[in-house]
Amino acid sequence: MCDYSLHAMATRPAEVGETVVTTTFRGTSTRGFASEKDLSVAVCMLPGTELAFPDDVKYDSRWIWTRTINCRVGKFGKIDPHVPDRHHDAIEFPNGNYVLVTQLREGQRATVLQLPVTQSVSAPVRTATGTPAPRSLPVD
Repeated sequence: MCDYSLHAMATRPAEVGETVVTTTFRGTSTRGFASEKDLSVAVCMLPGTELAFPDDVKYDSRWIWTRTINCRVGKFGKIDPHVPDRHHDAIEFPNGNYVLVTQLREGQRATVLQLPVTQSVSAPVRTATGTPAPRSLPVD
């Protein structure tokens, strides 16, 4: 849920409708999301969490250059999760670009629009013989 470099930080899961802000966590060189109400707690997201930013997203590229993605919505995901000791948390934008969360400019706000489905849809009802019961479609 949170990048490897934040495992020593206090964390909590994201909630739908909350506003998070990008911040550099004290004692680390890692940026991530925190609640506006408590910047010391990392707000962790599952891949597929959808975010809306009030402005086009800005990020650091290399040393001192700031770049802008002309998008205001994105989906949280992971890049190269099989590679250890590397930042993996990223935002995927509709144009296909990814930006690592740790590269997002500090102080940007985002609203958590939607969390991914983490539980499967209920299992089909079974009859006494163990076969799936027929399902009827709703009638208009």
